[in-house]
Amino acid sequence: MTEINEKEDLLLLDKQLCFPLYACARKIVAAYHPFLKKIGLTYTQYVTMMVIWEKKEISVHDLGERLYLDSGTLTPVLKKLESFGYIERHRSTEDERVVIAILTEKGQALKEQARQVPEQMSCHLTDQGVTFTPDEITALKGELYKILNALK
Repeated sequence: MTEINEKEDLLLLDKQLCFPLYACARKIVAAYHPFLKKIGLTYTQYVTMMVIWEKKEISVHDLGERLYLDSGTLTPVLKKLESFGYIERHRSTEDERVVIAILTEKGQALKEQARQVPEQMSCHLTDQGVTFTPDEITALKGELYKILNALK
């Protein structure tokens, strides 16, 4: 049996923080899929709509910052949401370089269908034996945002 020295030890998958974060993110998005499929959205479209539901209108730049997405990823998502009639995109009257995403009535109506998704996901996790207290959720989100904000 070969002994692993300290430098090689750092390359063990079990020593990495990035791997369980990556794998968990993939599994969470996959778990959302059946619930989002019922309302016709992908996960990226869903989180985009969450911000637009909250803000009603937002610059594409600010939306990208809020979602940690670059314009190359966000633009096709917005085009698709616009083709569904959930949003409209317009150039700002103050600065034509700025594109604004605006919630439509149809997009607002979609929010009513989407209201069930967080509870469905929570029930799914509970069924899998995963439960968190509100304090644990707050702490976990705080730690994850600490990483996200450091890596902007």
